[in-house]
Amino acid sequence: PPAEDDEEDFDETTVAIDTYNCDLHFKVARDRFSGYPLTIEGFAYLWSGARTTYGVNKGKVCFEVKINEEMAVKHLPVTEPDPHVVRVGWSLDSCNTQLGEEEFSFGYGGTAKKSTNCRFENYGERFAENDILGCYIDFEAGEEVEMSFSKNGKWLGVAFRTKRSVLGGRPLFPHVLTKNCAIEFNFGQKDPWCTIREEFTFIQHVGVDQRIRGTVGPKSKSECEILMMVGLPAAGKTTWAIKHAAGNPAKKYNILGTNAIMEKMKVMGLRRQRNYAGRWDVLIQQATQCLNRLIQIAARKKRNYILDQTNVYGSAQRRKMRPFEGFQRKAVVICPPDEGLRERTIKRTDEEGKDVPDHAVLEMKAHFTLPAAGEFLDEVSFVELQQEEAETLVKQYNEV
Repeated sequence: PPAEDDEEDFDETTVAIDTYNCDLHFKVARDRFSGYPLTIEGFAYLWSGARTTYGVNKGKVCFEVKINEEMAVKHLPVTEPDPHVVRVGWSLDSCNTQLGEEEFSFGYGGTAKKSTNCRFENYGERFAENDILGCYIDFEAGEEVEMSFSKNGKWLGVAFRTKRSVLGGRPLFPHVLTKNCAIEFNFGQKDPWCTIREEFTFIQHVGVDQRIRGTVGPKSKSECEILMMVGLPAAGKTTWAIKHAAGNPAKKYNILGTNAIMEKMKVMGLRRQRNYAGRWDVLIQQATQCLNRLIQIAARKKRNYILDQTNVYGSAQRRKMRPFEGFQRKAVVICPPDEGLRERTIKRTDEEGKDVPDHAVLEMKAHFTLPAAGEFLDEVSFVELQQEEAETLVKQYNEV
């Protein structure tokens, strides 16, 4: 297996970028105050986000973000909208890394837009390389919690108000989402870069007993699990993975799949396929390249994963699981009855267009191998058709 990422001794009382609570393609600097996204190949299309180790649920608190560099992405087509952009703000520990695209996730972006729950509205000014953003949260504004921002010391007014009762005491965490930009945080470990609004305290200067620590990751690989989905296209793997991850929030599953990557390629909260200027097949190819690299990174980090690919070839099952030696390795087989699979395939083609040509599916059916517990898998579970029925169906597929 690959070498583990070194977890050097770190002062756990420090507010810093959380190495467990960021995208796999977000590279955190050694001091954990700055970072940058991978930009090679298709990664230049992806948003990359990170949250901090501590959040707050009271007081008047702030932090700063500096955009250190707009990284070179000459390989992006000229048609790419906003190749360099950053969003800053606050979110719950339970939110995903796509800041501003779900409830309780509040972002202000460099295109002069604010967003929460994927609703984008005009706010503030555009910002870019070398600009400094101040991010403020005020829990003392009566019944509501107020979030506001400043650019280079100039206050831009209140961006978000959310009812204190709806938050129910849950803390909000500093959060950054970046596309091809290197960023740096000031939590108060440095003097202010710009003038800070009166009465606001840097989050690092809030007593450690007054801040709330985000979810702490597993301590060893043996506590981590990787669930390898196995099933034909349109069988329901992604649906199951999303539902399973949502039903087990404490595990903070990272879903590894082209679908999850497409979710990080959004433009203004919209998925690409509807509004993508370039060639769709090229984008899928790039997403697959990104995925292969993310799987390599994943094996070095102590997290829980769901590998959302077809994984129907025996050789692929072995190859994919080998780097995750030391993890709890489990396969989840989704084998719907053939009639059900046909219906789902039609439904998916209607909704999303056709991704997988018929000849490729036939090829997969011919080589479909059901995984078994053994040297590279600790256990195998079956969703829908159970083992015996699945074996009968797969045998039919193999013989066609």
